[in-house]
Amino acid sequence: MTTLPKHVPSSLVPPPSVAAPALPDWIEARVRRYFNDRVARLWGGGHLLHGREPGPDALFLNSNDYLCLLGERALVRAQARTLLACESELLMSSIFQHGDTPQHRLERRLADMMRAEAGLIAQSGWAANVGLIQSIAGPGTPVFVDMNAHASLWEGITAAGAQPIPFRHNNIEHLDRQIAHMGPGVILVDSLYSTNGSVAPLPALAQVAESSGSVLVVDESHSLGTHGPGGAGLVVQLGLEQRVHFRTASLAKAFAGRAGFIACGERFKEYFAMEARPAIFSSGLLHHELAWFDAAVDFIAAADDRRQRLHTITRLVRDGIAELGYNIADGTEQIIALETGTEPQVKVLRDALQARGIFGAVFCPPATSKNRSLVRLTLHAKLVAADIERLLDVLGDIREQVNLREWSSTRRAALTD
Repeated sequence: MTTLPKHVPSSLVPPPSVAAPALPDWIEARVRRYFNDRVARLWGGGHLLHGREPGPDALFLNSNDYLCLLGERALVRAQARTLLACESELLMSSIFQHGDTPQHRLERRLADMMRAEAGLIAQSGWAANVGLIQSIAGPGTPVFVDMNAHASLWEGITAAGAQPIPFRHNNIEHLDRQIAHMGPGVILVDSLYSTNGSVAPLPALAQVAESSGSVLVVDESHSLGTHGPGGAGLVVQLGLEQRVHFRTASLAKAFAGRAGFIACGERFKEYFAMEARPAIFSSGLLHHELAWFDAAVDFIAAADDRRQRLHTITRLVRDGIAELGYNIADGTEQIIALETGTEPQVKVLRDALQARGIFGAVFCPPATSKNRSLVRLTLHAKLVAADIERLLDVLGDIREQVNLREWSSTRRAALTD
């Protein structure tokens, strides 16, 4: 049984109903390091990602439901009708599905939305990225990956046994040098980065891929639904759908469900089903899950007003936060990073915000680099003027309390002035 340091609250590890088998020392040492080095030393005995319980007046800025689909009655009814009407269905890997199935019809609709030749549904955005990279790269393949790219893209490189070649965030010159040194391979980027809301230079990346003979993979998790005509994403907005080899997305963002998607060619779709381990060894979606996404495609395609409101809110909030002296210049979109630096510093910010009813999401290693911890605020289309005013008032009031002058992002901004 794991023995915790005395200063770690027992509430962090609830008492089990049955004692687990004792772990060997080499695992126990890793568990102890977590509780000693992070929970006790850096976090002061609490949990960095949790903090206070939200009150009834809490302002939640920690959800990826950018267009506020959760709770939409049309989507809920579509899912409920399917769930209640479906007396029996087969629970199995999608690889065994054949013919005109609900999943294949949804894949066609999503591909049409993204102006792609074909597409396929995965169990999650994570599975989509890991499966895709594992099926296109292999041992020794150079994979050029933006240093801010999502962890699932990095995990895909590991699954493929490929060679990761990082390049500095959004730095085309550095990418060019890496390819010149290593030769062509696979380029992995996010269209809209999930930690700071920055946008990839997609036209320049497409040019690099074409000139070097490399394959370009773009994760559109945070731009599908929120950007582009009918929510088709940034690749379509920029007219690059014929120049990007693969697009992936988590449907747990603007689509507010549980699945992932890969936009690809028809021939590759068949290959993927037999080669990607997440596709082979995971069950497909159930009919009521597919019904949610089917209804969401229609809803999102017609949601120009919500997209426009989201972009308007984003500009207002970003301008207001910047005027208060916070350095958020790394990003431009609905994801806003308040980068403090160390984990103890971000805990101070978290506590100051939560004490005033503002709940963002704490990001720390491994979601960020060391000493670049942050609170991520994610905006959504149903924020009202009072919410924005409240957020800006709080951020103005706490600047001294959180020691804004000493944040890593503040110091970095001073160096560039």
